[in-house]
Amino acid sequence: MRTLYYSHPDFLAHDTGLAHPESPERLRVIAEALAAPQFAGLTHLQAAVPDDIQDRIALVHGRAMIAKLLAAIPEQGLANLDADTVVSPGSRQAALLAVAAVCDAVDKVCGGAADNAFCAVRPPGHHAMPDYPMGFCLFNNVAIAAEYARTRYGLQRIAIVDFDVHHGNGTQAAFYDQPQVLYISSHQWPHYPGSGHPAEHGVGNIVNLALATGSDGTVLRSKYRETVFPALRKFVPQLVLLSAGFDAHKDDPLASLRLTEADYRWLTVQLCEIAEECCQGRLISVLEGGYNLQALAGSAAAHVAALLGLADEGV
Repeated sequence: MRTLYYSHPDFLAHDTGLAHPESPERLRVIAEALAAPQFAGLTHLQAAVPDDIQDRIALVHGRAMIAKLLAAIPEQGLANLDADTVVSPGSRQAALLAVAAVCDAVDKVCGGAADNAFCAVRPPGHHAMPDYPMGFCLFNNVAIAAEYARTRYGLQRIAIVDFDVHHGNGTQAAFYDQPQVLYISSHQWPHYPGSGHPAEHGVGNIVNLALATGSDGTVLRSKYRETVFPALRKFVPQLVLLSAGFDAHKDDPLASLRLTEADYRWLTVQLCEIAEECCQGRLISVLEGGYNLQALAGSAAAHVAALLGLADEGV
């Protein structure tokens, strides 16, 4: 597999303050894990912010929201956009770079320069609503990637699979009445942000798998086999996007599911196989949650090993 790995030092400048779970250290531990010899086949890239970045963001977010958010970023110190979402002087560049990275991944994967990509970006994005940020998220990176792929490459069927432990309310809101995008989310229920009930199905393009507190990998695998994989194959996506949250891990402090690194590897392998069947392997993974640093590093490594097509050797 030709796998791209996007990161950038400026993502670390998004300072969320002491003890905030969405910390720069998250990307440091991922980078350390992916520096291991078995990941030598990764192509490391750093995106640059293009001149039309706000036009790309406006594919999902209102212009007034973009202006208000950027104006709220302080020149010094920290500022709270809500009870959970903190910004600092470095947040502007980090947020713009996150969008730039996912769009560049779309260019490379849709252009045939790579099979798949892992975008280790922050701030995360799937809670960002079209009209306001929330839940650690500023701009909805994966939703923007989907709209960018639609407008730039004319794709008519894009699938987003979100396995973060929290429902991606912002992504669902962006595509709730758009049949060209299939949004599938598996998440703990009930849990933050309160959306994601199975009855929320859009125009038939929304699939919400509500997982009870304490659900483990056996439950997740069964539900994906029964519901998610058939839905993806029926939809026949031209591009698969992943909201790759690793906070459903059994050791994560912000939730109560029981997944392991092996579960993330299994899930990634299955999704890569479906992408190979449906769209020549075109798949882009975008980091969302994951707040136990050791679990995050191990889970991300297992995920990327699967993207690379590496043999399972306990990674």
